[in-house]
Amino acid sequence: MKKIPVRQILPAPHAPAFSGRFKIRALPNILGGQDLSHALHRHDFFFVLAIESGEGTHLIDFTSHQVEDHSIFFLRPGQVHQLELKAGCTGYLMEFDTTFYHPQDKLPNQRLRRASSKNYCAFELPRFEKLLAVLASIFHEFNAQQEGYIEVIKASLDIFFIEFIRQSRNPAGTAKNGSTYAQERLEDFLELLHTHVSTIKEVTPYANLLNLSAYQLNAITKATMNKSAAALISEQVILEAKKYLLATPNQVKDIADLLGYEDTSYFIRLFKRHTGYSPEAFRKNFS
Repeated sequence: MKKIPVRQILPAPHAPAFSGRFKIRALPNILGGQDLSHALHRHDFFFVLAIESGEGTHLIDFTSHQVEDHSIFFLRPGQVHQLELKAGCTGYLMEFDTTFYHPQDKLPNQRLRRASSKNYCAFELPRFEKLLAVLASIFHEFNAQQEGYIEVIKASLDIFFIEFIRQSRNPAGTAKNGSTYAQERLEDFLELLHTHVSTIKEVTPYANLLNLSAYQLNAITKATMNKSAAALISEQVILEAKKYLLATPNQVKDIADLLGYEDTSYFIRLFKRHTGYSPEAFRKNFS
């Protein structure tokens, strides 16, 4: 069975093997005066696309965004996306894996999670320029590779995440009345969903993994997302199903099996209840 292609970062020239993988490039150098079109795929790394100016479309987990001036796209590992950029776009594309940047302290780790939970944000010009200046500094360090450049880049990433959280509107994409504790617990839950949704589809096992009761987990998801935990589990299942349907030629019964459903007919009914389409009709109408 064919799965959605997973792209990896190629090692940077002369980078120490122990340092993990990191890359930042200026968009004009990537485009070379031509349009760019990347088919549906996913990464095993973080992906930050800062658009100073330009046009295009960016499909992230099947939500379509228009590429516009002074905007930033931030993807977590595992997310599916499809990108089209018009020639002449300016800005930066930055990529890094968890081996390169994986803070052990709680606060920097929370900042990364909060920042990367906002896939798209458009900024007013002064705010965008502040973020762009940080990326320009990182770009210079990466290319100059002077003594200590890796440490400088990691420190600059900390600054970038702080500024991104400050400047973006509601950067976690959640209700404003959610407490810090609730937000942290929600992020823990969503991270578990990405990892375990093919094998765990009940609320109680997730609550147990989080050392919460099912009631507490539901209270958190309702306070922050205005949805039940069960609804978020179902949404993740349907999202994964859409990825397989549009990005692979796998048969429906094989996709059902990949998602942990032995009963294909039940999977088909579940998918249709949430989307209004059978899996095959969805593939035909949206691929």
